[in-house]
Amino acid sequence: MMRIDLTSREEKPQIMIIPMIDIIFFLLVFFMMSMLTMVVQKSMPLNLPHAATSKVSMEENIPITVTADGGVYYEKEKITLADLEARLWEKKKAGNLSVILRGDAQADYGKVVQVMDMIKNLGINKVYIATDTQG
Repeated sequence: MMRIDLTSREEKPQIMIIPMIDIIFFLLVFFMMSMLTMVVQKSMPLNLPHAATSKVSMEENIPITVTADGGVYYEKEKITLADLEARLWEKKKAGNLSVILRGDAQADYGKVVQVMDMIKNLGINKVYIATDTQG
């Protein structure tokens, strides 16, 4: 005679480690990408010209902006060229200095060259021209 076991056997729950690792990596990537969009811009908003070879630098730089109407800004402060030169000279004396020159696509080319010439005359060698990536 065959005996049928009607008692149910309880299995121990198993912890699935692979799906947990997937979720952790997903959260890590999510927070990394969201932090990249939270980078603080300390300069005036404007339309940058496009360039195929533009790169993003993560080091701290001083943004100088030339707007379409010819205004010159040090970070978000409108400034004259003489005051800009004095401020950059003070920063240069404090240590190594790099400048990001941001010119609006509609800005007067002569004004941008004038600012670049002033920066070069101060002996600042690290001058980056900001562009938008091709998109």
